[in-house]
Amino acid sequence: MIDLNELCKFLVKAKKSTYAAGDNAKKIIEADKSTTLIFEDGDWKYHDNYFGGEPYGGREAVFFRNLPVYMMVYYGWVAEGVADIQAVYKTLQGALTLIPEDKPFRGPKKYNLDGVEYINVFEGQVDNFFGEEIIKSVDGNEIYKAKYIGGLVDQRK
Repeated sequence: MIDLNELCKFLVKAKKSTYAAGDNAKKIIEADKSTTLIFEDGDWKYHDNYFGGEPYGGREAVFFRNLPVYMMVYYGWVAEGVADIQAVYKTLQGALTLIPEDKPFRGPKKYNLDGVEYINVFEGQVDNFFGEEIIKSVDGNEIYKAKYIGGLVDQRK
């Protein structure tokens, strides 16, 4: 069985170094028009592959010594009529830089950037979890939502 504490530490480093890093992250545009972000550290490797834009969807996978051990799938969107989509994603990226080390799924339970509120509600542990993140505008309207689910894979021999 994989060491869950080591997995959590690796996920925090990987996620902070990829999508949460914004323009500093190396992005690979694939032939199928998806985007892949990769992070490696020792025996660990992280892949985040997504489609979109608006809306978007994707999956994260973690490999330990080249064997798959973890994955998460996600799907999200910005509400119709939101004029400044980049401001929504700026809030999201800010939240994702604060990923909790004990629950490294998405961002913290709450985060606020210039009055725009990020809320993350989840259940479970890194081995089996699901959740939903919401961003609300300064006036309290829901302007973004994403759902995610994940956990360990291929652990029984």
